[in-house]
Amino acid sequence: MAWGEFKDTAAERRLFQRRAVVMLVFVLLMMIGLLARMYQLQIVEHEIYTTLSDKNRVQVQSVPPPRGLVYDRNNLLLAENRPVFSLTLVPERVAGMEATLARLSEILDIAEEDIERFKRRLREPRRPFQEMPLSYDLGEEEIARMAVHRHEFPGVEVRAELVRYYPHSELTAHALGFVGRINREELQRIDPVNYAGTNYIGKSGIERFYEQVLHGTVGYQHVETNARGRILRVLERVNPVPGEDLQLHLDLRLQRKAYQLLEGRRGAIVAIEPETGGILALASVPGFDANKFVTGISVEDYRNLSTDIDKPLFNRALRGQYPPGSTIKPMMAIAALDSGVTNRERRIWDPGYFQLREGGRRFRNWNRSGDGWVDLKYSMARSNDVYFYEVGVEMGVSVMSEYLAHFGFGEDATLDVSGALSGLLPTADWKRAARNEPWYPGDSVNMSIGQGFMLSTPLQLATATTLIANRGIWVEPRLLKDIRGDRSVDEFLPSETHEPLILKNPDDWEFVVETMEEVMHGARGTARAAGSSASYRMAGKTGTAQVFSLGEDEEYDEEQIKERLRDHALFVGFAPSDNPKIAVAVIVENGGGGSSTAAPVARALFDAWLEEFPAADQSSVISQVDQEGGL
Repeated sequence: MAWGEFKDTAAERRLFQRRAVVMLVFVLLMMIGLLARMYQLQIVEHEIYTTLSDKNRVQVQSVPPPRGLVYDRNNLLLAENRPVFSLTLVPERVAGMEATLARLSEILDIAEEDIERFKRRLREPRRPFQEMPLSYDLGEEEIARMAVHRHEFPGVEVRAELVRYYPHSELTAHALGFVGRINREELQRIDPVNYAGTNYIGKSGIERFYEQVLHGTVGYQHVETNARGRILRVLERVNPVPGEDLQLHLDLRLQRKAYQLLEGRRGAIVAIEPETGGILALASVPGFDANKFVTGISVEDYRNLSTDIDKPLFNRALRGQYPPGSTIKPMMAIAALDSGVTNRERRIWDPGYFQLREGGRRFRNWNRSGDGWVDLKYSMARSNDVYFYEVGVEMGVSVMSEYLAHFGFGEDATLDVSGALSGLLPTADWKRAARNEPWYPGDSVNMSIGQGFMLSTPLQLATATTLIANRGIWVEPRLLKDIRGDRSVDEFLPSETHEPLILKNPDDWEFVVETMEEVMHGARGTARAAGSSASYRMAGKTGTAQVFSLGEDEEYDEEQIKERLRDHALFVGFAPSDNPKIAVAVIVENGGGGSSTAAPVARALFDAWLEEFPAADQSSVISQVDQEGGL
């Protein structure tokens, strides 16, 4: 500014005022924007941000329901739940999974296969923030070590959970089945809400069939957590609904007896209560420890079981398909009588063999010298093959198959026995489709004595025997006896579908029962030694099933045949014969003759059920089980 010029204060004042107004407007606009944003956050989006805030602090956790218990008919516990401590990880909260696993392996004794199993599950589809178990059943020392190092492992916890336990594992493994970890396929079909937090599901047997009843309903809880995800307190809890407890027809005493009678041998026993169809015993020997499968069986243990030559994992009672041999003769007798092919008085000459035509192949009787003139009762007692060869050919495959189907052969006739196979009931159409061959008369000869193409399971033989014990009244085999709770048995037990087998002459039932009594008590009965000195009368039929075929003129020499190529020993029967309380089917693999091996086993079961076991006194039952111990 030049000398003598004066400042224009008015202009400066106006400039300042304009600038002040602009700044004031700018500040006001910023304040309005800030207030608008605060309004949006605090008022409009209040619930959204409250929820987001709570998620950092409050979580909803699923509470799995306790699995229902399983009891036998005398209220003895067969399947329970026990608490175990497992090491679990939430992958979303673990920073550096490989480093964490390596560090955990230094602190705890974690098997390499557990780590590999955990990594496989990590790659499978799963629910977000789901705890994944790494190691199971930690000991006190391992729990203490983890407590010391807990702060070093965010997302890693020691959790207590209820895990299935079978106190009589080897005895009940094939009857109850077992639970195991939920796999990828099961995860796709189960209800993700109700199974949230549940790690186990029924894999086989009763555990699988009644999974819906045993599982229960999931609960939940709101918990407050810290920044590491550890629970500080429970804010709200809705308790889960436990699964229903089941009571089975199975009798643990008889089940143990069956295992003891087959100890050291391979075989199966099925015992049914004729009045109800309840399965009293379902034994497949050898068995296995089902508890090993619950939390995951080791590779070595599974390899030992799966490669064992005696096949302990194979359920012979339900899935073993054997030629029924002469145990089929009582059913064939019903078919022959009712179809009019034979009668009670008819006699057939037995020279020791049967021929379809003169000069043709000779189908041998087990008694090579022959029994002479034989009628139906004598043929049953003596287990004469020639008589049944004759009537079998006269009936033909159509009539035999039709009647045998009424006895439950060729189908799974059970209500709730998971995994039972259907066997094979051959027909002419089946052979044409399967073998591209016609049905020959010789096939009927073999079928008439339970050989040839026909296959049946021990459970099917017990079911057919029960039908005879009931004189034609059907009761489909079932394991479930009662549900302890608000649910009804009828709600889950499938409906019966079989109609009674009504004969043209109902007295034929009694006659066939009499022929089976002759087997046990007659002077020439094949099982008279097993039936001697009994205080009750029993009805039965022995059987022998060939493992390999003999030539026409070859004779069976047990001493010269390898043990695993020897005949299977079979027996079916019931007692008392006039008012049956128990029906059984017994098979001893490679046991030789049914009369010498299988029949004594059945007699011991009859004696145990009818005479040895106390009836309904709960204290005496428990005392007896404690004294006998368990396998």
